[in-house]
Amino acid sequence: MKRPPLSARKTLRDIDADRLRGAVVALRADFNVPLDAGGVADATRIERTVPTIDYLVAAGSRVVILSHLGRPGGRVRSELTLSPVADCLGGLVEAPVAFLPHTAGDTVRDAVAGMVRGSVLLLENTRFLPGETEGDPALAAEWARWADHFVLEGFGTAHRAHASTDGLPRAVKRKGGEAVAGFLVAEELEVLGGVLDDPGRPFAAVIGGAKISGKIDVIEALLPRVDVLMVGGAMANTFFLAMGMETGTSFVEPHKAAVARRILEDAGPRLLLPVDCVVAASLAPGVETRCVDRTAVTTEDVIGDVGPVTADLFQAGLSDASTIVWNGPMGVFEIDAFAGGTHAVSVGAAAAGEAGATVIIGGGDSVAAVRSAGVENLVTHISTGGGASLDLLAGKALPGLEALSGRAGAGDSRGTEA
Repeated sequence: MKRPPLSARKTLRDIDADRLRGAVVALRADFNVPLDAGGVADATRIERTVPTIDYLVAAGSRVVILSHLGRPGGRVRSELTLSPVADCLGGLVEAPVAFLPHTAGDTVRDAVAGMVRGSVLLLENTRFLPGETEGDPALAAEWARWADHFVLEGFGTAHRAHASTDGLPRAVKRKGGEAVAGFLVAEELEVLGGVLDDPGRPFAAVIGGAKISGKIDVIEALLPRVDVLMVGGAMANTFFLAMGMETGTSFVEPHKAAVARRILEDAGPRLLLPVDCVVAASLAPGVETRCVDRTAVTTEDVIGDVGPVTADLFQAGLSDASTIVWNGPMGVFEIDAFAGGTHAVSVGAAAAGEAGATVIIGGGDSVAAVRSAGVENLVTHISTGGGASLDLLAGKALPGLEALSGRAGAGDSRGTEA
């Protein structure tokens, strides 16, 4: 059965204001942010949830925020507390923010019961509880006991079938509440949905990173849609191997060579691979590098980046595009000697955006690259969910979206399970 369009899911604006006034709204955010010296090092993800939180506060809701931070493995780890996030959020929203060092149980229920209209409460790291990542229905039901409605504002968590992203919204719907997308998630769906449904032509995709195994689905899903697909990063090495080329000591996935060979055959001229490489004896700062043709890599070389000819080739492909999707670096860009290819794609994508192209950046490394190049304001959209955006573009179902209420005539509108 054909999946309903992304626009079939309800958003926060679909809930009548009267239903929000005084209601307890469980808001699943993605505050998985970097910390430094006990504070938030990059508040971008927090800042992008503020419009939704302020809207709920102004509507007189009691806003209870759930989020994870890091991978504590289902146990309490003090260095992964959300307390610094609460301090940061308190300086951004139009209401005082209280932090509760508990995630579930009587203490949480009592704190929620004592909230006044227009107040905000941030609970402790959901992943301190083993039931979160296990998708424990009992944990989801525990949260739903105090939640009248649910808002998904953590797009980066939508591809996880966890208790707070999948179980909780379904439990809220069963008791008659709404489970909807917040403003940030709605924006993600609108932008990515446009790429899926009706991209401007030519449509160019740039896929990088280390492993082809993690992005096979998105490559195969994008190939029929794009006019050109550029592949860089260490995943290009597996294609080289499939073509019978030497990859030296570079990272490669021999068990995926057959898949790479099939993609090469299916893609034809639409697939652009690096034609030259930056190589060295090791991937370390200060190491001596050489630029060589992809056929001239030796057994002692390790490939750290695409070469300058490839960078020019990729920039040329981007300059003609009306739609660009980019996920993943072209090399080990954290080391200056191997950052040229990723920087070139950043600049090329930004130039296309400035000229009117729709440019969508996803994945933490790609986002860091455009910011490092100082061109983030020239791209159309920076996605907050690298894995979620890739899964969406690959045509996969995202549990967090599937759990949301559907608009009338397009799915469940009041809480029945799909």
